[in-house]
Amino acid sequence: MADKNTRLTRRKRVSEIIEVGYDRDWPSRLYDIVNALAILVNLTASILYTFVQLRTQFGGLLLTLEQLTVAFFALDYCLRLWTAPSLYPKLPELRSILKYMLSFSGLVDLLSFLPYYLPVFFPSGAVAFRMFRVVRIFRLFRVNAYYDSLNVITQVITSKRQQLLSSVFILLILMLASSLCMYSLEHEAQPEVFTNAFSGIWWSVSTLLTVGYGDIYPITSMGKLFAIFISFLGVGMVAIPTGIISAGFVDQYSRIKRLSEYAHESDIHFIKVSLSRKDSWAGRTIAELGLPAGVIVAAIQREGKIVVPRGNVELCPEDTLVLGAKSLGDDKHIDLKEMVLRAQSPWNGLRIRDLDISRQTIIVMVRRKGNVLIPNGDLTLKEGDSVILYTQSHIRDAATIEV
Repeated sequence: MADKNTRLTRRKRVSEIIEVGYDRDWPSRLYDIVNALAILVNLTASILYTFVQLRTQFGGLLLTLEQLTVAFFALDYCLRLWTAPSLYPKLPELRSILKYMLSFSGLVDLLSFLPYYLPVFFPSGAVAFRMFRVVRIFRLFRVNAYYDSLNVITQVITSKRQQLLSSVFILLILMLASSLCMYSLEHEAQPEVFTNAFSGIWWSVSTLLTVGYGDIYPITSMGKLFAIFISFLGVGMVAIPTGIISAGFVDQYSRIKRLSEYAHESDIHFIKVSLSRKDSWAGRTIAELGLPAGVIVAAIQREGKIVVPRGNVELCPEDTLVLGAKSLGDDKHIDLKEMVLRAQSPWNGLRIRDLDISRQTIIVMVRRKGNVLIPNGDLTLKEGDSVILYTQSHIRDAATIEV
């Protein structure tokens, strides 16, 4: 049982490393950098190898770089197969592996290295296998996962895929219709150019997409008028997908802005608390803390790592807790006063119980050299202390704190 738990823990850790990591997980970030560099080096070597002069001078080096990067791709694929159950924890182990293998990223990862080794077993198909190496360029989509700004493009295309498909479908219909019409108008005048109904497809594509190579063009008056109409129509048809994608970007950034504004307006406050051995929370689980309603433990930072704050997690000394609490939701504020004791302050050297203050004045907190002190009656105030209190009286040189 212990060996199985160790294997599962090790597989989960490997999965965290090979997936996109966060800044503090240095092994994961290092693997991300190596993966991105391997993709770029492989593609660069493949492109440079097509130049005769560079292939003559540096062919051996380029082939070595390709071998190393392809071997890395093969190792990466094996690791992702092994860690697929951690990627899809709700599925059985075999189904999770099959789901990764049949996914787009899994197929790209497989075709990134498999065609390189297949000629060893099937020499006759070397030319065909070499064509599949082009699939490696799709590994650049993994670089897309490292940048949130690039992910916006994927999100926009995904959210607007129905509108984009509709515009492409309309464009294909117009291409076919314009090809048929131009064949009817130009076939008799130039039968060697518009030989059949599909011969005008190239003309319709180049005209509707505003390319206009000029190798096929109408010569009759009606054909020229129809070409003018199709040219104007083509400008509008190309603008439709562009407008859809532009609107998608506006919607996406507006949604992000609304989320940030909503998070600001919800006014959820977070504070960090570091536990010491003397604190009563040390050694207790989160469920035993008895936090009031509306207060949660959002995160626990322990030895540079983030611990998920489940109810059975036991708190340890030196832990840093991130506590979250929502605002009261009303317009009533509590105004506190903050006063720093100077050398001439009459409160210097006095205990809190001996202060000449009204009953409506309550000392909430005392800060001394970066530490927070509990304002009990026996606490002696000193020069430089920052005293935070609630009072309805006017205190000169005191700053107001709105809670």
